[in-house]
Amino acid sequence: MAICKALAEAGAAVGVGYNASAEKAEALLGALPGGGHMALRIPVTDSAALSEAIAAVDKRHSRLDLLVNSAGITRFVPHGDLDALDDALISRILDVNVRGVIASVRAALPLMRRSGGGAIINISSIAGVTAMGSNIAYCASKAAVDNLTKSLARALAPEIRVVSVSPGLVDTEFLRGLDQSWRNEQAGRTPLRRLAAPEEVAQAVLAVGTSLTFMTGSILAVDGGRPLG
Repeated sequence: MAICKALAEAGAAVGVGYNASAEKAEALLGALPGGGHMALRIPVTDSAALSEAIAAVDKRHSRLDLLVNSAGITRFVPHGDLDALDDALISRILDVNVRGVIASVRAALPLMRRSGGGAIINISSIAGVTAMGSNIAYCASKAAVDNLTKSLARALAPEIRVVSVSPGLVDTEFLRGLDQSWRNEQAGRTPLRRLAAPEEVAQAVLAVGTSLTFMTGSILAVDGGRPLG
């Protein structure tokens, strides 16, 4: 939500992607400033649906300048409990978090090239660097996203830039539903002694898309210095 709002406030026509929550996407559209916004069903594991979504953007706007890959999935599993990290969960995490990025870029690439280039921003996580996170498959998936960012940046240059925005723990509605003492502990392990605000991640995305125009293949940390703790 915060990313969509920041981009809309900057004057972009925003495609709000969703998998199953169409009502939430439509509600967000009504809250965005500006015009030209669209709600798009984008299940990242469905390549045909991805192509349909890009076709809808092409039909309405005839261009695509910025792609933000933010879909992700996880579940809390202790790192040492490999039995609880079942095959179905591993496959689902890698399918959404890694293959979904590749499939989304593949679908968007022709329109971005016809638009004269642009930027692709992959929402990663410091879990890909620290190997600490909700489970080991999730950590591995985010390390893979950072690696994909570098490979894609090399492959798609100079027309298209590719950057990972890599947050630490973000104070989202999901995290607010977790135990407060755990949240306080996580904030205490961060040099800045707090969690990231969603708006701070959104501003990083906006900066990469509009201002940091000589950046590609980079991993932009928005983590409050957490790996230093």
